[in-house]
Amino acid sequence: AFAWLVCGLGVVSMVYGAFAALAQKDFKRMVAYSSVSHMGYVLLGVAAMGEVGITGAALQMVTHGTITGLLFAAVGLIYDKAHTRQIPELQGLMHRMPFIGVAFMVAGFASLGLPGLSGFVAEFMVFTGAFGVFGFATVLGVLGIVLSAAYILWTAQRSLFQTLPHRWEHLTDAVGVERVPLVVLVNEGSASASEIVLV
Repeated sequence: AFAWLVCGLGVVSMVYGAFAALAQKDFKRMVAYSSVSHMGYVLLGVAAMGEVGITGAALQMVTHGTITGLLFAAVGLIYDKAHTRQIPELQGLMHRMPFIGVAFMVAGFASLGLPGLSGFVAEFMVFTGAFGVFGFATVLGVLGIVLSAAYILWTAQRSLFQTLPHRWEHLTDAVGVERVPLVVLVNEGSASASEIVLV
């Protein structure tokens, strides 16, 4: 009886969370608001009340845990070394932190649902399961994917891929044990559909 309400909350979460993430200047807040957006996919899949949609919602919770964990790990390492999370202050970090930068990009691409990465499987199943029940709401929800691409790529462009300022020339990349969680979570974030279903 209240499926329409759950669906509506899901769409609002997807779109509002994505716009809020796009507006953030703090790295950690951007990742946090992206979580709000991605939990909207879970609500949409559950609201559809079909096998495909609910399976997609469950996969979304699993994949989101690994993807967001990787994003927070990368941001945490950047903060530990640069002592700031302000995106406008962080430029050209890929020159000094290629390992951390690549980990962030893998997580970002998985978060926006790039085919071949774990996030795509979950989002595809959610939208496939929900479209036949809530067609218009599902189309609105797809806007969340477009906005996800916007805030991930814009954040990466501003913080990782510009000219490195002199004040960041002392920064070092992840070393030793710092690389372990990144490697483990990158492996989970790049899991194929069959691997995720087996989990």
